[in-house]
Amino acid sequence: MKINVKKLTETAKLPTRGSAYAAGYDLYADLENSVEIQPHTTCMVSTGLSMEIPEGYFGAIFARSGLASKEGLRPANCVGVVDSDYRGPFMIALHNDGEVNRTVEPQERIAQLVVMPFLPVEFETVDELQSTERGEGGFGSTGKH
Repeated sequence: MKINVKKLTETAKLPTRGSAYAAGYDLYADLENSVEIQPHTTCMVSTGLSMEIPEGYFGAIFARSGLASKEGLRPANCVGVVDSDYRGPFMIALHNDGEVNRTVEPQERIAQLVVMPFLPVEFETVDELQSTERGEGGFGSTGKH
């Protein structure tokens, strides 16, 4: 699958894979200068890219595991969803979960993009739902006897 990418700046870097079998493509901070993110705050960081995600797919923006576990930085919405008809800049809302300031450097890998298919559905109102063994058991209800 090919995805058309528009570089919005000269310094924008195309997504890359960390290994041949990596599902995610690293997204890079397109910054002129370092940005400091205060504890428990969010900062919008541009990738300097716009993309054409193919119809029937969406771009899922996930945290980079090392950045999240070692630096406490993750996408503020935990998982971003980029629809196939969106043509604007890919912006990452990086949130600092830590207790100290964190610095994001120009060209630093800040998130990862996974392109995923989805199923369009229609919702239909009904009077009753089919019964199941679980029924209406909610949070923590499975596996209990």
